[in-house]
Amino acid sequence: MTFFDRLYQNVYHYYRNRKNGYANRIAIWYVTIVQSGFALLLGIFFAEFFKNMRVDTLSSSKAWTLYGVLVIGLFFKNWMQYSGRKRTILKAKSFRASHEDYHIAVLWMLPIGCILLGILLLKVFH
Repeated sequence: MTFFDRLYQNVYHYYRNRKNGYANRIAIWYVTIVQSGFALLLGIFFAEFFKNMRVDTLSSSKAWTLYGVLVIGLFFKNWMQYSGRKRTILKAKSFRASHEDYHIAVLWMLPIGCILLGILLLKVFH
């Protein structure tokens, strides 16, 4: 299992008992937000790196458009992946193997921290 699969499972197992009908939807949105936060950090890093190397690749508006398309693509990828066969496979693996339970506050601090760090880097570099 990948890192994001484990995050998905932890969030899904937490919300399964509390909001049974929405647990899958919440977990998919959570994984999408985490992945888009990491993509934001990588994008900011490479944008500043290319700026310092004096490589003119993309304008700022095109880069934000590309990021928006990436986030939409990540959502649909996660929706397809965690709503079908992979979800049943992960559910079967979770019964056999013991998984680490992270506290829900720690899980929600991960995407918030990524996004805040990305905003901070945007302010520092520009």
